[in-house]
Amino acid sequence: MEKRDELYAGKAKSVYLTDDPDRYIMVFRDDTSAFDGQKKEKLARKGMVNNRFNAFVMEKLQAAGIPTHFERVLSDTESVVKRLDMIPVECVVRNFAAGSLCRRLGVEEGLALNPPTFELFLKNDALHDPMINESHAAAFGWATESDLATMRTLSFRVNDVLKALFDQGDMLLVDYKLEFGRFGNEIVLGDEFSPDGCRIWDKSTRKKMDKDRFRQDLGDVIETYEEVGRRLGISFD
Repeated sequence: MEKRDELYAGKAKSVYLTDDPDRYIMVFRDDTSAFDGQKKEKLARKGMVNNRFNAFVMEKLQAAGIPTHFERVLSDTESVVKRLDMIPVECVVRNFAAGSLCRRLGVEEGLALNPPTFELFLKNDALHDPMINESHAAAFGWATESDLATMRTLSFRVNDVLKALFDQGDMLLVDYKLEFGRFGNEIVLGDEFSPDGCRIWDKSTRKKMDKDRFRQDLGDVIETYEEVGRRLGISFD
């Protein structure tokens, strides 16, 4: 596969065109940012760790019958993915209260949520990804009611698979965000799943094992990402 021009550069990943019009190359960089890009740093090995982590999770989801854009790992930091028409709505599932939910509602961090909550956010950096509802998404043409129903169903199917997976590694999957797109007539999981886009805690100690280590200056960011991966059975050697 021939890697061609860069199509898009985000905060931590870049996407490149290829000689196949239906395939992109997604590159995981060592860049790390938080607070809408106000805090930035390069962390050695991060691109490699997140690329392998994402591949492992996407393959687990595909094995469970959940369609994703991931196709294969190309190198330490690169993966081949399907070209999706992305839906500009982020889906967030929360199993425990943390982050913005605690700030918005004044609830205690770590409160178990039963059933898990499901929230929608508009993917718009300039507006700081505001929370929206299904009516907004449909009225403004960001997603159809059918799209939203499928995204919700897939988000909870992801939850069933990954909660069990992290539990086997003595970890709690606190919350996570997902992005979806269209591949032909199918709604498909896109973007990535890594500790950058979810919250993971040690089950016994509640040690934070995700990007909050960077946000909150807790240190050992990549070392902790690797610990999460090893508990799941991922090799970074």
